[in-house]
Amino acid sequence: MKSEELMALAPVVPVVVLEDADSAVPLARALVAGGLPVIEVTLRTAAALESIRRIAAEVPDAVIGAGTIVFPEHAREAAAAGSRFLVSPGCTERLRGAMADTGLPFLPGVATVSEAMALLEEGVTAMKLFPAKASGGTALLKSIGGPLPQIRFCPTGGITLDTAPEYLALANVGCVGGTWLTPEAAVKAGDWAHIEDLARQAAGLR
Repeated sequence: MKSEELMALAPVVPVVVLEDADSAVPLARALVAGGLPVIEVTLRTAAALESIRRIAAEVPDAVIGAGTIVFPEHAREAAAAGSRFLVSPGCTERLRGAMADTGLPFLPGVATVSEAMALLEEGVTAMKLFPAKASGGTALLKSIGGPLPQIRFCPTGGITLDTAPEYLALANVGCVGGTWLTPEAAVKAGDWAHIEDLARQAAGLR
């Protein structure tokens, strides 16, 4: 699967922080049931890699990926855990190489035109815009779309259910990343029905 194909699977990619791997499988099942099969588990906690392993093994309908890939070893560890795609908040040459070496689709993070052009030189045409809102949001994406129409983005950072449609309406946006789909309180309480409802709302955006 190519990165552009990954972005076409759902309008919103839930960006998930898991403190307890026991929550991973029921959370993933709720998101998939709500219509969001592409799930990004961020490598920000000690439970992240084990969460990815469990989802990969027990939720076959989920397209599980790893986010917050910051170091080359993160890419290798995430791939070994069963990740089917990788996402980074920014990108260096070594990190790009490490993600590419896994053979998995990946979305390297950019925040400027120069960063996007540097990746484009390497043949990368699918990227994450991060932090989307702080970097300029839809205005930045519209501006980039003129000189660099071949790039498609997954904007992430500061996007909400209300603002997501503004991003999704842009020709160079394939999907958006959202943290609002898995509220910490709902995850801790095991309120999977609420998370499924949030996923269903988001899935209806396209």
